[in-house]
Amino acid sequence: MCQLYSGQNPENYQYVTRSIRMNGFTTSVRLESRFWEILDEIAAGEGTTTPRFLSLIHDEVIERRGEIGNFASILRVACIVYLQRGGREATASAA
Repeated sequence: MCQLYSGQNPENYQYVTRSIRMNGFTTSVRLESRFWEILDEIAAGEGTTTPRFLSLIHDEVIERRGEIGNFASILRVACIVYLQRGGREATASAA
């Protein structure tokens, strides 16, 4: 059973840092490569770029909460929510 998890390709969990320009400032976000793939997929499904999608998430969190404690964690959980809702298939059927 654990082979499903432990036997995965190490490239999936290798850290990748991207420099992203959001709302006029540049920041670096470090996530595992698999999360970047999912975020790229979500952004494409929304008809936007990944940096623009991240800016929208950032702005909405600030609007709702007033601050962002850990942006990378928010992005990871956004990916999980996306996958739990069926990923690409759920996005396509909602359109």
